[in-house]
Amino acid sequence: MKVSGAISRRKMLKGRGLQVGAGVAAALVAVPVLVILSSLFKPTQDIWGHLLENVLPRIFVNTVSLVIGVSFGTLILGVALGWLTGACDFRGRRIFSWALLLPLAIPTYVMAFVYLGLFDFAGPLQSALGDMFPRSNPRLPNIQSATGVIIVMTLALYPYVYLLARSAFMTQGLTSIEAARSLGASPVGAFFRVVLPMARPWIVGGLMLVVMETLADFGAVSIFNFDTFTTAIYKSWFGFFSLTAAAQLSSILVFMVLIVALLEQRLRRQQRYTGGGGSTPSMARIQLSGVKAWAAVVFCLLVLLTAFAVPCLQLIVWSADSFGMEFGTRYLGLVGRTLFLALAAALITCSTALLLAYARRYHPEPFTFGLTRVATIGYALPGTVLAVGIFIPVVFTDNFISQIVRSVFGYDLKPLLQGTVFIMLIAYLVRFTAAGFNSVDSAMQRIAPGIDDASTLLGAKGLALLRRVHLPILKSGILTGLTLVFVDVMKEMPITLMTRPFGWDTLAVKIFEFTSEGEWERAALPAVAIILTGLFPVILLTRHNEKQFAT
Repeated sequence: MKVSGAISRRKMLKGRGLQVGAGVAAALVAVPVLVILSSLFKPTQDIWGHLLENVLPRIFVNTVSLVIGVSFGTLILGVALGWLTGACDFRGRRIFSWALLLPLAIPTYVMAFVYLGLFDFAGPLQSALGDMFPRSNPRLPNIQSATGVIIVMTLALYPYVYLLARSAFMTQGLTSIEAARSLGASPVGAFFRVVLPMARPWIVGGLMLVVMETLADFGAVSIFNFDTFTTAIYKSWFGFFSLTAAAQLSSILVFMVLIVALLEQRLRRQQRYTGGGGSTPSMARIQLSGVKAWAAVVFCLLVLLTAFAVPCLQLIVWSADSFGMEFGTRYLGLVGRTLFLALAAALITCSTALLLAYARRYHPEPFTFGLTRVATIGYALPGTVLAVGIFIPVVFTDNFISQIVRSVFGYDLKPLLQGTVFIMLIAYLVRFTAAGFNSVDSAMQRIAPGIDDASTLLGAKGLALLRRVHLPILKSGILTGLTLVFVDVMKEMPITLMTRPFGWDTLAVKIFEFTSEGEWERAALPAVAIILTGLFPVILLTRHNEKQFAT
């Protein structure tokens, strides 16, 4: 009993220390959000007058129309492809089931500038069309429009809906449709009246992710010159040099994102009541033959070509043309800075995720769960919003320190925190903690509480327990979290663009600079590097799904 009591006291003390660490991580997220929201309580009449008259109506309509259009497009593609690869069988289904996830590796801003370059007046498609019809010289449609950006973002984001819809159809779609058919329903009627309603939480959950990604997007809409809240925040700060206006616009976007996040959380809680159990590999799939089978193949192939193959091939062609001009010492510096930031952010973020997972393990109470929830909401916030929310308290801190030094020593101190790599890493930590935490915490759930007690009785305590017992079990989750955060940081554009020190350009920043000047070929080489890195988490995700559903 004494040994058991000593173990319990050690776990309680360890839990309290970890709880403090979780509180610090939660504060890092809460401070920028509260700073942004507090700007609503001190509006300046001239700024709000300008925003209401010239900015808010346009960007609100653009943002809402973009969200509706991309949601509708991803819903159609994701559900259709999920049904074909999850519940039907046709030639090539096994290949399409994982290949259709590959567009996740292409950032939306890369997809955007590739298609702008392809449809450009002097682009390859217009040139080929002119060569084929030299007399009439027909013109391609102008893709730099609301319809164009909706189509491009749909191609980039449909895998979110596809992945969850396919999982839903594989777990209960076949069972549901057989039950409905036995009651006399037609195949089409069974799909729309039974299968879709039961899969709704998964499908809408995927749509919520698409909505959050669309609200947070900065790169694609800026390349298309399609003003939304994210581009207006950037222009207010760096174009009009008004941090106050940027904060006020950010506060409105925060409310929109938080509403979507709350809806997504509620829908996740509903998922447990709609599933029909595990996968059903023993049940026969719906066999497609003849015209239906060919139509399924053509549909899947067209989506894969337009969303992955064509952009990648065009980037390879452009990279080959610009390699000799771009690749050199200067480019190696870009790659080095990008890899350093991604690796440092991944290590810091996953260390914090490990701390949060241990806090929940050793102190499982509502307060700790609340802290971890707050610490991981940064993933739902746009990078432009976090950049503004972090920069404002940093400026306040620098000014406060400078005033103290001036009053005590009479010396004008330069800003210590503004424009430093440290602030960039803090911003990455706030933004991507959830990506690391979900992987680490899932692995932590596999460690039974009795293992700790048994290991302690055998003399493994503290770091020895972590090194010899926990790390071998957590290794897979930690490596997955490191990979996801590493790739996310490499692709992140607005945080890097808005918080980087002078001269600290990265691959994503160079893509933004090149595409702002319409130099698609020069932007291709850094885009290829980012896509190749982005394939790693897609491969991990595919392997995970193959293990989960042995089809």
